[in-house]
Amino acid sequence: MQLSRLGEYSLLLVAMLTIMVGAVLAPGLHTIAPALGFETYAPLLLTLPALGAILFAPLFGKLIDRFGARTTLLASLLGYFVFGMGGMFLHGPVIVVVDRIVLGAFAVGAMVAGTVLISQWYTGKARLNMIAKQGMAIELGGVIFLFLGGLLSELSWQAPFILYALAFVCVLLTLYSIPKKEPYPEVANSTINDDKTQPIAPVIAYAVLAMSLFYTMFTTLPGLLADLQFTESQTGYLLSYISLIAVFTAMIMPKVVGKYSENNTLILGFTSLAVAHGLFATSTATSALILAATFAGIGFGFSIPLLNHATVERSTERNRGHNLSLFGMAVFTGQFLTSFFEFVPLANTSILLLCAVVGGICVIYLKLHHRLVQSA
Repeated sequence: MQLSRLGEYSLLLVAMLTIMVGAVLAPGLHTIAPALGFETYAPLLLTLPALGAILFAPLFGKLIDRFGARTTLLASLLGYFVFGMGGMFLHGPVIVVVDRIVLGAFAVGAMVAGTVLISQWYTGKARLNMIAKQGMAIELGGVIFLFLGGLLSELSWQAPFILYALAFVCVLLTLYSIPKKEPYPEVANSTINDDKTQPIAPVIAYAVLAMSLFYTMFTTLPGLLADLQFTESQTGYLLSYISLIAVFTAMIMPKVVGKYSENNTLILGFTSLAVAHGLFATSTATSALILAATFAGIGFGFSIPLLNHATVERSTERNRGHNLSLFGMAVFTGQFLTSFFEFVPLANTSILLLCAVVGGICVIYLKLHHRLVQSA
């Protein structure tokens, strides 16, 4: 039994929801936050879903192991739709905080369940290619939703919330195109390498760091670009350009890994993230900002999809749900850590420079401990 082409597209569409949690609000953040009564700490609207993901990822890992990935995915998508689109009708810090946290819980549920389904229906090189496509889909979602979010936020502060209805479309597609029946055991249980002796902790740690560095740009750039007289739609264009570059980078990631190894590809990713932060912190010219955005997209494409695949390859059928829930926690922990910058008495440029230093430290550490990230 093989998954149909429509089923493949459905899983890729589900992957887009990962970045959509915050992306649809990012371009219009400075008008949406006051309307929700959440003006004081506006960036938290983008990072609070990550807290929900961190808190509830272990629960969804257990639900997957008990009820199956397909059932968990459907429940997660329905919750995503209700709490995502319903956010436009809320006002006040407490209710908004609760809504964003619960939305994040369902977002990580969809993310983990979707990846488990990929690991069940694909094997070998096809699995690596599909996970690369998943990374491409996540960032293509960034291109689309950041672009649309910027345009819709200029029409009305509530308009971007309509994009959360895509989760219900995913429900219908999942019901139609993802069979209830699991693939044949030899497909569901196969892995590229059966040696699982290496720990998964290094992969999780690098995922936290990579996502922290990447997401910092989404929380700091709207304010930084506003100071440079960028409009909300122009901010959306630049942020969506980052995602577009990430799409193409994720597309070639499997070939780069095959030629240069996992470790060297990850070094390229962290180097690109460090350069991107340095350029954003020190540049005001449009051409330099575009160059910085290019490096930012390269950094994502050579890090998060690679680490996602490394997690799958280090897992067995028995612990795959658990390990992927840890990876989901890592990704959203990286997002949530960026919210603490809101409480640090530093300018956006100083925060970006600090992130550039962290990226450089990651590169040095990877060079000194190159065996830690090789696939099990």
